[in-house]
Amino acid sequence: MHTAILIIQCKDSKGIVAAVSQFLYENNGNILAIDQYIDEELGDFFMRAEWELDSFDIPKDHILDVFGRQVGERFEMDYSLFFNFPKPRMALFVSKLSHCLFDILSRYYSGQFDVEIPLVISNHADLEPIVKAFGIPFYHLPINKSNKASQEEKQIQLLRENNIDFIVLARYMQILSADFIKNYPNQIINIHHSFLPAFVGAKPYHAAYKRGVKIIGATAHYVTEELDAGPIIEQEVARVRHHNTVEELVQIGQDVEKVVLSKAIKYHLVQKIKVVGNRTIIFT
Repeated sequence: MHTAILIIQCKDSKGIVAAVSQFLYENNGNILAIDQYIDEELGDFFMRAEWELDSFDIPKDHILDVFGRQVGERFEMDYSLFFNFPKPRMALFVSKLSHCLFDILSRYYSGQFDVEIPLVISNHADLEPIVKAFGIPFYHLPINKSNKASQEEKQIQLLRENNIDFIVLARYMQILSADFIKNYPNQIINIHHSFLPAFVGAKPYHAAYKRGVKIIGATAHYVTEELDAGPIIEQEVARVRHHNTVEELVQIGQDVEKVVLSKAIKYHLVQKIKVVGNRTIIFT
């Protein structure tokens, strides 16, 4: 089924839901899902509406123009239109840890993610056999202080050549430069443990173990220039006890990371995320 998705933001006022619904009804649009939210502090109204496109009277290339004239201008809306076809094209960035990569590829292979994965980029060669087993091209681009800029240029070139729509950092242990991030605003998803900012460094689970933490978790967010401080998409926690070893904490944490990252990817694929400043609205 081909569908269209309209994301709306405007000042809250009476009649918005009725106007959007009437627009879709009058043009033979069968609404599949509709969700709205009012931010009382900002006084803003948000909506996500999805409808069947095959029977819709307005050609897809003209929907935005017609909607703007008939509805958008009246309510001074900020609106965006998306379609569920063709499939989005996702690039994966990895290093040495394999748990998120395995999870994403298994969901991709089983059809849980309606997405194309044209390539995987890594600063290490360790995970190449896994990626090639799924028939996906793997690019090994080692990075150090002296070649970071030039290697990022190669990465961006590969992304453009493959018409990549968004990027997932599946435990990619490199900090992206500001110049790189500017090419994909709100289109780079990262996952990290939720100890931050308490336990920084290479071995957060060891540090957490020494402090006797009782809750561990993971955070998926869009990447911004401020490290690990972008708009949060999804979070989850798991309780642990004093008898859990460091190895068990790592396993529990990695399990949570996989679930959180997969949810964030799914929300992004089906256009259920609206970024407002440095926070997100996740439509149900």
